[in-house]
Amino acid sequence: MTPRENGSEEEPVIRDNRKIDPDTGTVRQNAGGEPADGTAPGGTGTSQAPAEGSAADLLAERTADLQRLQAEYSNYRKRVERDRIAVKEHAVASVLSEFLPVLDDIGRARDHGELTGGFAKVSESLEAAVGKLGLSTYGAKGDAFDPTVHEALLHSYSPDVTEPTCIEILQPGYRIGERILRPARVAVAEPAEDEERVEFTGGDDRIDADGGSDESGDN
Repeated sequence: MTPRENGSEEEPVIRDNRKIDPDTGTVRQNAGGEPADGTAPGGTGTSQAPAEGSAADLLAERTADLQRLQAEYSNYRKRVERDRIAVKEHAVASVLSEFLPVLDDIGRARDHGELTGGFAKVSESLEAAVGKLGLSTYGAKGDAFDPTVHEALLHSYSPDVTEPTCIEILQPGYRIGERILRPARVAVAEPAEDEERVEFTGGDDRIDADGGSDESGDN
């Protein structure tokens, strides 16, 4: 006896796999509950939204990395340029330091009127050459004393000053830009705090005069 004769044969299952419902004309949902076009149920975004978000985040991260590298490179170039200038100034300063005694001799000869003839021309050429390298002199009578750029060799007190003042330049100072090659060597006068510190001229004459008056009084 066949299964059909026993009446136990199962009825065939018919599945409609059409994506569009012929009755309503709408897109059917698949077995997983998602629309056939990839739109999540109840949502408005597409399946490409997460991928687009990841790409935007990656772009922002790479842009930040590039900006950081550009800033580091800019700082590196500035540091290299600053170091190059410092090395150059140090080399020039080392060479010019050897010429300071010669320049001192030229200055003394000029003060004594001995800078004449060919010696004067050579001196002017030398001073012009070191000037092109950035060497300059400083220090003038009447300047306020600054221990960072002046070296005090002589001290005195004077009622004519209100602050420590350079009253004489014994040797000029030399500098290259802000670098001091040699401080100006000066004589400094400080304000007199009382009469005992004031240096009077002719003190011996007064003593002699007083002594003479005493002797005359004794006579």
